[in-house]
Amino acid sequence: MALAIKATERTTGTRGELNQLRKQGSIPGVVYGKNLTKPLSIAVEEKELLHMLRSHPNAVIELDVTGGGKQPVMMTEVQRDPLSRTVLHIDFHQINMNEEVKTAVRLDVTGESPGVKEGGILQVMLHELEVQCLPNKIPESVDVDISSLAVGENVLVGDLKLPEGVTSRVDGENVVVAVLAPQKELSEEEAEDAAVEANEASERAEEAQRDEVDKE
Repeated sequence: MALAIKATERTTGTRGELNQLRKQGSIPGVVYGKNLTKPLSIAVEEKELLHMLRSHPNAVIELDVTGGGKQPVMMTEVQRDPLSRTVLHIDFHQINMNEEVKTAVRLDVTGESPGVKEGGILQVMLHELEVQCLPNKIPESVDVDISSLAVGENVLVGDLKLPEGVTSRVDGENVVVAVLAPQKELSEEEAEDAAVEANEASERAEEAQRDEVDKE
């Protein structure tokens, strides 16, 4: 397992004690799992955790707890300050390397669309995809090839080429990217309205994706 992070066991602590822990450069967290008699309270180095969140937020991690051994986990919830966005708390969940997990992987748009070259507008509807697979099969990302997209065409979830052993948990008819027809030159107000409408459409698509996953 390539990715690893060290942790130390901690007592539950008061709010003041947790704030002091953060001032010392550590982030409080909890490990959950069916193999634990009770949730394990830990602390991890903030610098190490932030690097992991930026580079591999959905990866399988080898959590090395001082005096408690190593165990495979995944990050399941990150609590942040609503104003500063500083990480306040992290939840990990133990996993079984022989059992499938559900997670999200990044979607990377690749290639150059002929439709965009002709003036079409590329609209990305999904930025990540919910998948299910064994922990060691989780891809770092999934490519979305747009090299053959003309104006008016799109790539659906069902068109994506997923690695062997990886299945999508999203309806195959959901649009990932589309090339829209070029529009007439808009006034500043019309452009703002179009941008708002596009953002709302993208949000609705992502919400529909989450609903599909929740239903399952």
